[in-house]
Amino acid sequence: MNSISKLIATLKPLITGLWHKNPALVQLLGLCPLLGISNSCVNALGLGIATTFVLVLSNMLVSTFRTFVDDTIRIPVFVMLIASLTTSIELLMQAYVYELYQTLGIFIPLIVTNCIILGRAEAFAAKNSVLKSAIDGLSMGLGFAVVLVLIGIFRELIGQGTVFNHMELLFGSSASNWKVIISINYPKFLFFILPPGAFITLGLLIALKNIIDQRKKISMQQAVKPERIRIIME
Repeated sequence: MNSISKLIATLKPLITGLWHKNPALVQLLGLCPLLGISNSCVNALGLGIATTFVLVLSNMLVSTFRTFVDDTIRIPVFVMLIASLTTSIELLMQAYVYELYQTLGIFIPLIVTNCIILGRAEAFAAKNSVLKSAIDGLSMGLGFAVVLVLIGIFRELIGQGTVFNHMELLFGSSASNWKVIISINYPKFLFFILPPGAFITLGLLIALKNIIDQRKKISMQQAVKPERIRIIME
């Protein structure tokens, strides 16, 4: 039982980032890459992995050096750490997934300015241990990546009639047969490939989450509602 309790306590922050404090659906952070590059699943997944990588490592580095950095210069130091990690992931993508790197374009260097990363560094990593900061970074990164991929899948499906197209850009030639086509004669909806389609898709996801949270809240209130005791006076 103790091991199960420890496991639940360890996984609780992950659930927080994935649902309760999701940076995309609740805090509405990082909307520029979220809406700009999520026109396909492979683009969304590639950017999601890169952002999570930078978020986890930046949180760990900020937590490590937080006691050695004066408060007056902590923000420039944090930005330099994030920029160094972003440059590292940029070089790795150029070496191993160059075509995907070209597709993502400016959105890889823009990870430096992603307010999720600097926000978690300032609000959490600068005040907590390395392990907790790493878990927080993973939680927020996964939360952002999951929403990014969901939007990418939906926009690709409705806009182009395909799912998992060009996955070989990320996973190599073996993933070239992952592509799923709805129909050869599928009428493509260009609207969902364009930025307005991203806004509508994000709005639908936020609305769906709010509905689920509201129904869960009502069910919990009904569960704890005290039963009325009827007193019969004779």
